[in-house]
Amino acid sequence: MNKVILMGRLTRDPEVRYSNQGDGQLAIARFTLAVDRRMARREGSDQQTADFISCTAFGRQGEFAERYLHQGTKVVLEGRIQTGSYTNREGQKVYTTDVIAESIEFAESKAASAGNAGGANSGAGGSYRQNSGYSSSRPDPARASGDGFVNIPDGVEDEELPFN
Repeated sequence: MNKVILMGRLTRDPEVRYSNQGDGQLAIARFTLAVDRRMARREGSDQQTADFISCTAFGRQGEFAERYLHQGTKVVLEGRIQTGSYTNREGQKVYTTDVIAESIEFAESKAASAGNAGGANSGAGGSYRQNSGYSSSRPDPARASGDGFVNIPDGVEDEELPFN
């Protein structure tokens, strides 16, 4: 089984090109995700570093990346690892490893994303899906308390909650 799930921020805007595919064009988006890696230091405090993972999205996922993703956007990506190789101009064999995106979702709300513009690696991340129906009267998933639950403000009726 070849399955990868990553959560990280785009290091720069996706590079998108189109390839002729049958009757239409196929979007190919390439981007790099900075994925946090926590390491325990000897003093007992956590030191954060990141892995920079090359990703490629084809077709509808590539069009989604072109339209909605930009530098600093936090996403959850599901896909597969693909390896390859080529010979460069100097005659050396170069090995590549990419993640081919099969699904891309936003990992934080638009408001949280605006607060983290520029690629900062801080902030909580609830799941945000386009047209999810969150409005100012509903709790923002990015404001979850330490136990992972969203504090529901006073005055919200049971009928307004998105579950029974």
